[in-house]
Amino acid sequence: MSRANLDKDPRAVASMFDGVARRYDLTNTVLSLGRDRSWRRATRKALGLQPGEKVLDLAAGTAVSTVELAKSGAWCVAADFSVGMLAAGAGRDVPKVAGDATKLPFDDGVFDAVTISFGLRNVVDHAAGLREMARVTRPGGRLVVCEFSTPTVPVFATAYKEYLMRALPAVARAVSSNPEAYVYLAESIRAWPDQAALAEQIAASGWSDVGWRNLTGGIVALHSGRKPV
Repeated sequence: MSRANLDKDPRAVASMFDGVARRYDLTNTVLSLGRDRSWRRATRKALGLQPGEKVLDLAAGTAVSTVELAKSGAWCVAADFSVGMLAAGAGRDVPKVAGDATKLPFDDGVFDAVTISFGLRNVVDHAAGLREMARVTRPGGRLVVCEFSTPTVPVFATAYKEYLMRALPAVARAVSSNPEAYVYLAESIRAWPDQAALAEQIAASGWSDVGWRNLTGGIVALHSGRKPV
């Protein structure tokens, strides 16, 4: 069993996700009480995709999120640095590419939209990742970041943090192929910036018109932006 630390060494993080790949989708559905499906739908709708557009789904894991995006009629490619995760999603009929979020294997300005769901938090330098996403997006193109965030009600926020550090690892022991990985994931969520702080970082990384919308009381936030023309 392997887990990463908050220094987020790329090789350690990739190895950890290789280790959880086999039961990753099931574990996510159990831990989120089934809300993961609605979060994926909300991400697709927030991107405003049109048939024929080119979309990069970064940190796509097993490509379950990419399949949801493809329902729009857009051409969607799944990219992830965990080969094990991509292999676990081999049965999903979307293009898949192994790649590092800080050094994407794509030319400048090739995508109409780019999105990353629950993955920016695991990038060793997420500002560099945001700049790379801007590089491969055409001028005027869109960004949506779906990520765990800070609940907006203080009492709920306290209960949520207790769930992360106590219940989440316990549930993961019952369903995950690598429960230790979920200790890291809980720690990384607790250490992640809140909605306003992340919006500032996105804007500083080359995106304009940055804003966010809370889902499930702020457990998850959708941050959006555009690449300046």
